[in-house]
Amino acid sequence: MARRRKRKSRRRQEGRRILECVPQYSIESGEDKPVTAARKFIHAEGIAPPALLLVKRNEHTTDRYFWAEKGLFGAQYVEENHFLFPSLKVMLETATEKLALVAASRA
Repeated sequence: MARRRKRKSRRRQEGRRILECVPQYSIESGEDKPVTAARKFIHAEGIAPPALLLVKRNEHTTDRYFWAEKGLFGAQYVEENHFLFPSLKVMLETATEKLALVAASRA
């Protein structure tokens, strides 16, 4: 029997495209839980929001977190609800402006 393909949410795809523009940091969790390792890294490095943290838990699993002005969030939640984050709205506007400039230069 054929498997049905899972429907991709347009809102989540748009959120994923926006998060691609955000600075990313890859770290290893070590002995700490992934969220604790992310918080320690943010504090130690003085990272300013917005930022995406990729925390490697083990060789197979990587957890993704979004560092915003409001705190630390799971990246999947942010992809689905990107419109709730003011810093992402600014990034979306600047990305749209850049695309418009590129399109105008090609014409």
